[in-house]
Amino acid sequence: MFVLHVALQGCLRGGGVVFGLTADTGGHIRYLLDLVAASAQDRDIDRIVIATRLFQGLLGPDYAVPEERISDKVTLLRLASASPDYRSKEEMHAEVDSFARNLIAWIAAQPRAPDLIHAHYADAASVAGIVEKALGIPFVFTAHSLGRVKAAMLGSGAERGTDLARRIAAEEGALARASLVVASSRDEAEVQYAGYAAYDPGRIRVLPPGSDLARFAAAETLPRVDATINRFLRDPDKPVLLALARPVARKNLGALVRAYGESPTLQACANLVLVAGTRDDIDALDGDMAATMREILVLIDRYDLYGRVAYPKTHGLEDVPALYAYARARGGLFVNPALNEPFGLTLLEASAAGLPLVATDSGGPNDIVETCGNGLLVDPRNPDAIAAACLRILDNPDLYARCVAGGARAAAAYDWDRHAARYHALLRALLTAEPPLAVPRQLLVCDIDNTLVGCEAALGTFRRWRSRQAGLAFGVATGRSFHSAMAILEQQASPRPQVMITSVGSEIYHLDPNGVTYTADAVWRAIVSAGWDRAGVRAALSNLDGLVPQGPLEQRGHKLSYFGDAATAQRVRVALAQAGLSTTVIHSHGLYLDVLPEAASKGTAVGHVRALYGLPERAVFVAGDSGNDVEMLRAQTQAIIVANFSDDLASNAALQHSYVARASHARGIIEGVGHFRRRLADAS
Repeated sequence: MFVLHVALQGCLRGGGVVFGLTADTGGHIRYLLDLVAASAQDRDIDRIVIATRLFQGLLGPDYAVPEERISDKVTLLRLASASPDYRSKEEMHAEVDSFARNLIAWIAAQPRAPDLIHAHYADAASVAGIVEKALGIPFVFTAHSLGRVKAAMLGSGAERGTDLARRIAAEEGALARASLVVASSRDEAEVQYAGYAAYDPGRIRVLPPGSDLARFAAAETLPRVDATINRFLRDPDKPVLLALARPVARKNLGALVRAYGESPTLQACANLVLVAGTRDDIDALDGDMAATMREILVLIDRYDLYGRVAYPKTHGLEDVPALYAYARARGGLFVNPALNEPFGLTLLEASAAGLPLVATDSGGPNDIVETCGNGLLVDPRNPDAIAAACLRILDNPDLYARCVAGGARAAAAYDWDRHAARYHALLRALLTAEPPLAVPRQLLVCDIDNTLVGCEAALGTFRRWRSRQAGLAFGVATGRSFHSAMAILEQQASPRPQVMITSVGSEIYHLDPNGVTYTADAVWRAIVSAGWDRAGVRAALSNLDGLVPQGPLEQRGHKLSYFGDAATAQRVRVALAQAGLSTTVIHSHGLYLDVLPEAASKGTAVGHVRALYGLPERAVFVAGDSGNDVEMLRAQTQAIIVANFSDDLASNAALQHSYVARASHARGIIEGVGHFRRRLADAS
């Protein structure tokens, strides 16, 4: 496979990238180079080319070199465009057409055209769209950060500005044309993209970036780094609040200074260390970096924080592990107050180095903290909340220790080799489409957690069994969202479902003919929308004792999710009935409580799919393990309860027709299907 990456923004070179050299020389370059390095390890990848802009000027001669060989498989290609000078992302639109023409000419001169293009940022996607139109090469899109999110940060009217309006239009075009969209987090896939007219959740995959965390786990302090920071501080042995980010407005470093400056308690127990890019003369900084640095310095002066805040002018990439080690040695923590953080590689690095986190609740940190349990999330617009979270961790040794232990799990959870394996599987699937069964003879729908997955060996057996089932359409029904479900299925190398019933039956997605992306079932959406008063449900339950909302990402357009015990679930049903609201209430594992439209459940969703496929009831098998699955198991005659069930499913009076398997997890599914097939054969 020959993959061509296109990345126009920033100062890109094969090694020694100077992050923060310009406002656009940031994390997307790190992401790209790490992805390419991991991709090059795959023997099925023959060639990788990174195409970027060639430009002259004061930023250095390296960026005018037409070709740079990074490894045997990887080449960095620099092509000229309309301007010979460096261009910021706000100016890049003027370079798109000329760069695309030169890229098309370069491709035409190659002995073999790329199989796929991967575009990074919307301007690169505009280039990829032109190339696709001319040469028919499909493209994958990674946005890295989005214009609509920035507009929301800037407030009313920002989207009407020429630069942002142009950028958002390019992002709309990218979403409309890309064969696949790669997101770094569920927040990006389910919240940030949802504001776009071209939003199509079935074409988005959440692939968290990896990170080379071994060097951070083994990080040690360096005397020169210690000296650079200590010269600012009156008491350099105190715990440290460490922030490491480019000084741009969206990184919100000013809010951290305010949080520290307005909390005498925090000042008394910790120093603040701001590693804000690399600068010589503030006036020479690119973009909004100069204004951001001035804001930081003004705030330090306003709160008279001299001797308590360090803000070194420069640092090298090789110094970053030592910066984390400096904070760890003093019992400190890492703070990311960004208005939005698309992913958060620095969070993983800091965690691997042994630092607890206080991070923004907007973007990728949601996934990281949920996965690793390594810190606290805060509203980045609330300085008091930032200070309170820092104090909570610093004042609680047990919490501090739990966060450190959680961070040690980051290396296993965020690994570039795993990322590359999933990424390549998707690329190969796009190039060798395996369409879904057009006329299935049977349908199997099973729950995911603790049914299909939960035992690696059983899933391997299921994978082999599934490959032999001609005529059987395979689907899943889960409480997870579409993107959460896809992530766990692909991480576990599950067979790809033909149909996905997600969010406890309130959403249905069907596999597209390309065998990779999915299309939401619009008919089902209309069915469950009838009579659904989401705002009314929220209001009716807003003050109910014992009912705690789950996180924002668990709330869906046709699902409200809470924590609550069985007694609370009953009070929920009573409260909704008294309010005249017709709903379905699902309680499972003694803890999770979902409120859905009256028409929505896993059971009704399976019935809808069965009717769509024109199958008789005897041709449908369903399998589950918990109270979340009761509606599905009750509604189908061929219901399978796997041996590792919970919520007393086997003794549920409504499920006496079910087959209770002796085997657990995916082997129990196979056993149950075999049982019902034998019974059908005997009956015939």
